[in-house]
Amino acid sequence: MQILDLRQIPSRKLEPLFQEETSHWRDELHWDYRPSVDLIRKFVDSHSLGGYVAMEEDKPAGYGFYVLEDHKGLIGGLFVSSRKSQESITKSLIAEMVSALRATPRLKRVEAQLMPFGTELNPEFLSKYFTLHTRLFMLLPLAEARLSNKPISSGLRLEPWTDKAFESAARLIQLAYADHVDSEINDQYCSEAGGMKFLRNIVLLPGCGQFLPEASFLVQPVTGDRPIGMVLTSTVASGVGHTTQICVMPGYQGHGIGRAMMESAIQVLKRRKYESLSLTVTSANSQAVQLYEHLGFRIIKKFAAGVWQAHPR
Repeated sequence: MQILDLRQIPSRKLEPLFQEETSHWRDELHWDYRPSVDLIRKFVDSHSLGGYVAMEEDKPAGYGFYVLEDHKGLIGGLFVSSRKSQESITKSLIAEMVSALRATPRLKRVEAQLMPFGTELNPEFLSKYFTLHTRLFMLLPLAEARLSNKPISSGLRLEPWTDKAFESAARLIQLAYADHVDSEINDQYCSEAGGMKFLRNIVLLPGCGQFLPEASFLVQPVTGDRPIGMVLTSTVASGVGHTTQICVMPGYQGHGIGRAMMESAIQVLKRRKYESLSLTVTSANSQAVQLYEHLGFRIIKKFAAGVWQAHPR
């Protein structure tokens, strides 16, 4: 096996991996991964994407890539063919990417969310490189949704998403995730500027499917204009929605606001003839997991979120 720099490989050489990876996303997660692959092809062919390819007998067996953003590196993808020795190749690719990122000047943090297909990533191995958090990929067949249809709490109003809310929504993210496990996984949640980057990636860019404003809502006090809750939804395949963000301001949590927002999004998707809705959640966030299970979501895959910091906060 050879490990080559991704910038040495044309995207056409990786086509068998792209096709197999796309099939896994479609069959296991109900997700159309083709737009993501199109972006990866573009950056590979422009020689601007960091990463590595594992080659066996001059054929690609697996690949991984990362991007640099300010002070941190993001491992954005890792896939190894199920027809190959997945565990050993996965270990080699992760080791190469982490080594390259840690050697990058002024880089203080590495984040990775690694979706396994065909083989589970060994936590004992990953823990040598990262602090690990278990994440859950959950799916709700919309025909099976268990809706309470309770009105939102008095004194609050549910409003459709508007792009005018970017700044106040970014502030909401920072406040909602203060001292929350997800702010350890994604440091964009730790600041208003980071929240703005996150929102722009979700709403304006194809960072997580095609944003669906009709199924995205803000909750505001009747007498105010700053949101205290938010749910954002995207389309990730024909008839498949994905909850890209849901959060509620501390002090308002535990009063059914999250459920009311989720039910509103679900009702929109059902009217639009969508078949299912997916989301991801950190397993340690037990209150959220319980809410989703009550709505009818079920866990269909577990994956690891890893973080390395040069100097922990």
